[in-house]
Amino acid sequence: MLRRLVPHGRTHRLSVMVAGFLQYGAGVAAEKRKARDLPEGSPGALLLEAQEGGDPEARIATICSLAEQMFRDAGVRFRRVNRRGDAYSITEDAASEFMRWEDMPWE
Repeated sequence: MLRRLVPHGRTHRLSVMVAGFLQYGAGVAAEKRKARDLPEGSPGALLLEAQEGGDPEARIATICSLAEQMFRDAGVRFRRVNRRGDAYSITEDAASEFMRWEDMPWE
């Protein structure tokens, strides 16, 4: 899916989609943890650690690393340059979306 959508996709849409993939992975990992079938240091374990709290910079770095691996596996670039020439990363935006997934200020 990433291979097809990323090359011409809009970052603000892609980052939410990737954050959703990561949220799904965290949900599957939570189910495996209940069954005591989640290896320490696995991507699922790292996602759950990032969800549970701690140092925000370390959490974002973990999520970025996992998202970057998804992009590498798909064979697509996650670093981009905007019209003004400023570099940015879809994975960093996805990590922010992942971290704020449950934030709903209107509630």
